[in-house]
Amino acid sequence: MTTYKSYVNGKWIDSASGMTAENINPANTRDVIGTIQMATREEARSAVEAAYAAFRDWKRTPAPARGKIVAKAAKLMEERKEELAAAITREEGKTLSEARGELTRAINVVEFCAGESRRMVGETIPSELPANFAYTIKEPHGVVACITPWNFPVAIPAWKIAPALVAGNTVVFKPATLTPATAVLLTEIFNDAGLPPGVLNLVLGSGRETGDEIVSHPAVKAISFTGSTETGLKLYAQVAPRGVKVQAEMGGKNPVVVLEDCDMALAVESTAQGAFGSTGQRCTATSRAIVIDKVADDFVQKIVDRAKSFRLGAGDESGIDIGPSVDEGQFNTVLKYIDIGREDGAELMCGGKRASGDGLENGFFVEPTVFDKVTPDMRIAREEIFGPVLSVLRVKDFDEAMAVANDSDFGLSSSVFTNDTNLVYRFVDEIETGMTHINSPTTGGEAHIPFGGVKHTGLGAREQGSTSLDFYTELKVVYVDYTGRKREGNLY
Repeated sequence: MTTYKSYVNGKWIDSASGMTAENINPANTRDVIGTIQMATREEARSAVEAAYAAFRDWKRTPAPARGKIVAKAAKLMEERKEELAAAITREEGKTLSEARGELTRAINVVEFCAGESRRMVGETIPSELPANFAYTIKEPHGVVACITPWNFPVAIPAWKIAPALVAGNTVVFKPATLTPATAVLLTEIFNDAGLPPGVLNLVLGSGRETGDEIVSHPAVKAISFTGSTETGLKLYAQVAPRGVKVQAEMGGKNPVVVLEDCDMALAVESTAQGAFGSTGQRCTATSRAIVIDKVADDFVQKIVDRAKSFRLGAGDESGIDIGPSVDEGQFNTVLKYIDIGREDGAELMCGGKRASGDGLENGFFVEPTVFDKVTPDMRIAREEIFGPVLSVLRVKDFDEAMAVANDSDFGLSSSVFTNDTNLVYRFVDEIETGMTHINSPTTGGEAHIPFGGVKHTGLGAREQGSTSLDFYTELKVVYVDYTGRKREGNLY
């Protein structure tokens, strides 16, 4: 059985806490993958101190040289892709094909960020004064904390760590304790690529103890967080008095709008993949289908048939479409929301219970679930479930569809299915989400394109793509007076 340890200042350390946690396969709870040594507050503090000590030399390393190390990490990820995919599937539960897809995205992001090391450009600005030169440069913050969730245990850390390092910051990486194996592998890869000791540190421990110690440390100048809205907003409030820069990607309640002129087969398949793929455990997952009345019966029948066709099981088995919820807590949360949907009067069309048979009772499997005749005030239409549950809301026309789609505290992703070009552009203008899709699922993204949302979904600069370095750098303005004489007066 593997033991997972924290990595501080270039060394894997034994924790003095004496506290451990098991890493359990959610598809088969009898399969204990390994044991986590839970770090102490003191060990988390030492990780921040190591990052702080390493910052000055790392900042002085030329950006293209930093980029070469990050590029090598991408190459090592490619070489170890199958090992990483197997680890994702075994400890997080998604299918091997989904795990490989996550890794492709992660590798692409790291490659892109490596290239950004040669594009850390500023601008030259004409001065109002003669013989004066003004320009801008980008500088790192210092120590950055990267706090990541379990649902994309390689991709999300990669798209935080890579731009932070390229920009010249040092990093303390605090992953979810449900996915320690992938966190250890990713840390190994970045450090095998040639990072000096202290530049990237891994802390395995509880958020209440080690996470709190990291974000409270005065040396931490920026925090990139992905997780629940509740936790993200608390984190933001906690560090605001210190003026710490925060980037938070939080919850979602992503709608698809299905109009009467759509390609119904495309709308159904895209909605099904968005709602049930990765067990619904994606921040971009489709959780609301807002459907015009005239086609609602047809849509519901087809989406129910598609939901029933998915095959559940361990992600490393061939032919499996949907894996388990990540752990017992998330499993119980999904079942609780299904009960809430029933109690609130939604019409359960399929699913709605724990899956059984073929050994599924040994894992945390929930049947793909569809509720019809959901109203906007119901909790299953408003709160993030993070499971394979789809709510269908019926509306009379496009205007009502937009009102319902925007009636949410969240604003991450959305999509519309229609062949009417005018309505496509009205949808783009009116939808209140940070990303939107036309005739495709709410899920998905590309490494060179920004990612993020609005409302209670996102705080701070966007992640990835052309904006990937924005959060991890500060802009410095430089004025150079080469007149060689004393300036008369002052502009300010």
